[in-house]
Amino acid sequence: MDQKQIGVLLAGILPAEAVWADEPMEKHTSFRIGGPCDWMATPRTEEELCRVLACVRAAEVPYFVLGNGTNLLCSDAGFRGVVIRTAKLDELSICDGTVRVGAGLSMTRTAFDAANESLTGLEFAHGIPGSIGGGVVMNAGAYGGEMAQVVSRVFCVDQAGTAREFTLEEAELGYRSSRFQREELIVTGAELKLEAGDREEIRAAMADLAERRRSKQPLELPSAGSVFKRPPNGFAAAMIDQCGLKGYRIGGACVSEKHAGFIVNLGGATCADVLALVDHIKACVSEAFGTELQCEIKRLGD
Repeated sequence: MDQKQIGVLLAGILPAEAVWADEPMEKHTSFRIGGPCDWMATPRTEEELCRVLACVRAAEVPYFVLGNGTNLLCSDAGFRGVVIRTAKLDELSICDGTVRVGAGLSMTRTAFDAANESLTGLEFAHGIPGSIGGGVVMNAGAYGGEMAQVVSRVFCVDQAGTAREFTLEEAELGYRSSRFQREELIVTGAELKLEAGDREEIRAAMADLAERRRSKQPLELPSAGSVFKRPPNGFAAAMIDQCGLKGYRIGGACVSEKHAGFIVNLGGATCADVLALVDHIKACVSEAFGTELQCEIKRLGD
């Protein structure tokens, strides 16, 4: 099925403003890297999501589900298929300490809304750049907190378009992992269980974490956050730093001077630049420490 036919099918499901052709992926990733995808579709409800899934699967067209794009490196050639963007699945409701939130809402916005209701437990999420959906899938965390501490239920759809839900135990959240990474399930929302707290204390804790992030992380430059998973025998950033790699660059991609665990886009960086730099870092750390670093950034496209 050609591009035009796919566009016609998507236009029969979503309004015109929710279907885009040849959309540059650099506009939708925090790295600001990536060529165009053939089509981008932005469903507004779980029902629309299921209909888009049914469409692309029936047409046998490759597809990718995109959250905030904060942990994603897209090919310079883009993606030959349909990118399904979950940003509009952004509903939120709060009742008796339970927060029901859509996958597309940002972690930071959710933390703010919880703080406004004097609910504590989500302070760690303030400043994490991803969406709730991505946060659940990756069991995102920082400064001693992680999603596994607050999630009580996860809502998703399977590849057949059937709505499903899982308890915390069934979600199998581990260190930067979950069953949603291993199975073909698309997270559409989550239920968070928080505790009553003091609003000003919660806001103060969030402000403190934000300042710590600003002082230690290169938030002023495009990046995809920490590039490597924590190895069993230390910290990736410390190993990279000890290899003298801070400031090392290939093309527009550079190991951050502020935090060696970040690769930043100094301007005009390509996917090829980042991949070459990742390989160089891994080779240096392997030679110096005998440690094989594992990249935690997802890749899209060839």
